[in-house]
Amino acid sequence: MATFPTLRPRRLRSKKLLRDLVAESQIRKDGLILPIFIKDGIDNPEEIKTMPEVYRYPVNDKLINYIEESLKNGVNKFILFGVPKIKDDLATSAMDSDGIIQKTLKLIKNTFGGKVLLITDECTDEYTSHGHCGIVTINGSSYKIDNDESIKLHAKIALSQAKAGADVIAPSSMMDGVVGEIRKTLDENGFQDVPIMAYSSKYASTFYGPFREAAYSKPAFGDRRGYQMDPRNLEEGVREVYLDIEEGADIVMVKPAHTYLDVITRVKQSFPCYPLAAYHVSGEYSMLKAAAINGWIDEKRAVLEVTNAIFRAGADIVITYYANKIIEWLNEGDPF
Repeated sequence: MATFPTLRPRRLRSKKLLRDLVAESQIRKDGLILPIFIKDGIDNPEEIKTMPEVYRYPVNDKLINYIEESLKNGVNKFILFGVPKIKDDLATSAMDSDGIIQKTLKLIKNTFGGKVLLITDECTDEYTSHGHCGIVTINGSSYKIDNDESIKLHAKIALSQAKAGADVIAPSSMMDGVVGEIRKTLDENGFQDVPIMAYSSKYASTFYGPFREAAYSKPAFGDRRGYQMDPRNLEEGVREVYLDIEEGADIVMVKPAHTYLDVITRVKQSFPCYPLAAYHVSGEYSMLKAAAINGWIDEKRAVLEVTNAIFRAGADIVITYYANKIIEWLNEGDPF
């Protein structure tokens, strides 16, 4: 093999058009999904203190305007998170035909039809008084999440979301068997064509902190380490993906994204034929935003570098609060 001075790798870095020509990865605009928080009982958007420039939206024209602006910008895929008025131990409002997500789905679909792809986060943490991702049984001072009863509840919620117009159901509870139970329920009720995007490798991460303020979903007691994954484990994440695929998942996910690039790569190498999503979570967003606000980093370059890293690691889809800004910045000309 030739060496210096015959071989000069810098030749292909000398001009931007050359760098673009030989770039090994790129940000896929069509692979970006924008999360939206929708809150019942408000008339105007509320900025989320822990997530600057991210808002909770009401179910009215303010939400429609935001989606319309996003569509004009080039973002047409959204994942919806509901903040209900009423919470109870069984997440009753999560499966209500007039619940916050169900109302939102109907409004958006009636307005935009097939111009948008609507993904619904399916979980109970935002809808329960205890803030856990399933049915809690308490015995004295101890508690546990009843896995097998919980997955029946999750299937009911998923069916309600499908009936309201969800294009994709995204179960995020990390309950064993939840994907299979949802697939069975959807199929039995005529929703065989509604895909499931499973939160397959969802780690018990500290980077979810700002989201819990955004969705009012902090557990009232205990934590979620008994069902979300141990951040120290890689192979377990691959196994969880395998199990979700076996149960019928159409798209799998790694969450968080930026701090779990090795898991993304390992999952993609193990299951190259399955679409892989990665969620750039609230804490990862807020760290970048805080550094940018303080002038410590160039926000545009930092966000595009991080997003490219997630795609480069193997993700086909990136869920990111920066979706609109990423497309705006790419349209201006990327900085690489």
